[in-house]
Amino acid sequence: MSEVKVNKISPRSGTDVTLGDSGDTFTVAGNDIRSDAYKASDGGNLVSQSGTTITLGASGDTISLASGASQSGFGRTGTVDWDTTAKTASFTAVSGNGYFVNTTSGAITVTLPAGSAGDIISLADYAATWQTNNVTVTPNGTDKIGGVNANATLSTEGQSVTFVYADSTQGWLNTMDSTSNVRSPASYSADFLVIAGGGAGGYDQGGGGGAGGYRASYNSETSGGGGSSETALTFNPGIVYTVTVGAGGGGINGVTTPAGEGNDSSISGSDITTITSIGGGRGGNYNQPSYAASTGGSGGGGAGGSPAGFAGAAGTANQGFAGGSATGYASLGTGGGGAGAVGADATGLASPGAGGDGVASTITGSSVTRGGGGGSHTANPPYTSSPGGAGGGGAGSTTNTAPGNPGTANTGSGGGGIWNFPGPYVSGSGGSGVVILRVPTANYSGTTTGSPTVTTDGSDTIMTFNSSGSYTG
Repeated sequence: MSEVKVNKISPRSGTDVTLGDSGDTFTVAGNDIRSDAYKASDGGNLVSQSGTTITLGASGDTISLASGASQSGFGRTGTVDWDTTAKTASFTAVSGNGYFVNTTSGAITVTLPAGSAGDIISLADYAATWQTNNVTVTPNGTDKIGGVNANATLSTEGQSVTFVYADSTQGWLNTMDSTSNVRSPASYSADFLVIAGGGAGGYDQGGGGGAGGYRASYNSETSGGGGSSETALTFNPGIVYTVTVGAGGGGINGVTTPAGEGNDSSISGSDITTITSIGGGRGGNYNQPSYAASTGGSGGGGAGGSPAGFAGAAGTANQGFAGGSATGYASLGTGGGGAGAVGADATGLASPGAGGDGVASTITGSSVTRGGGGGSHTANPPYTSSPGGAGGGGAGSTTNTAPGNPGTANTGSGGGGIWNFPGPYVSGSGGSGVVILRVPTANYSGTTTGSPTVTTDGSDTIMTFNSSGSYTG
């Protein structure tokens, strides 16, 4: 066996040292560097002198293996090179590096690079402040963290983690955590009921206001206008979902303007298609001045008036029904459309049209009907009124010296029309809308704004928003 003992190998010329040929394998065992391809005269290996350190190259040199050669024992295969300058602002990580992340001054976002199998990144809590100011780890494009294309949050004091990119199915997996398992929480289903604000009733033989648009996904229950139950939303952790609750339309005394239309309600977020319910249509006015009923989630009821009354307005498909028609009856208003039924037509001198009924939902755990259309009245003695539709619709005024009845708050119901000409009395305003979310309690984050009422039913948590706010998944 031949043996070469050296303390240092330096290049003969240039700055590069190349060891071996294609197919060679170099290993480090104790102090030895061995090349199976190196053949001395008696078939020996290149071996270090016992107890010494072998230095390859000099400062500034590049040590490389020949093309096709492999190595073991020389460098990193499952660890990182640590950047010892702590990060104090958001940054994009580079594979093979470890970072000390200092969130003393605020939260930091770490964006992962596009992953390839074997890529590795480590993060460590520099100042033990991640529990106060979190680190958000964001995957690149469609890459995943723990099988989910969503952010991961590091929020434990003193935490350190190592992510290795496995494949496109699981993406980045945490392989080493000093405090807890790090894996992006899974997305989850969120059922909804979204009802817009109801329209106000009309003035002077006025029609009832239409109910706000009604959209539902829970328990296969129908949406408004006879529409089918919709598909539940999919929420992702960390995403903020904005909830807008529409106000009801304002009542009117008929002097210069029409009755108010309801305002839209909605749920929106960066990863969902916005769910919008349309505000209810106003009831028609006959005089001072004359305004036709308007379309909406549900349409407003038509006003009576000379010579033959007016038609109601249409609702929105899969949200609500049309208002009733006063055609042929000069002195009678008609009902506003409801989420569950059309507003009633005028049928005689003492029979003004009633508001259309609403729709029942069990999303809160008990059955509640919402979205009724507003009622109306007759201008002929004995000045009878018609009721609003089931679900909160306001009734029409009972005399020529009475205001209209408002729709019930947070039901999206229409207000009642009035007969008051001339006079100071105001038609019934529309009821405000409501947005209700139902999510699995196991996934409920507890992070909301707008002070929703939070209850539970079975294994689910229900958030009832009577005013605008938000929920963070």
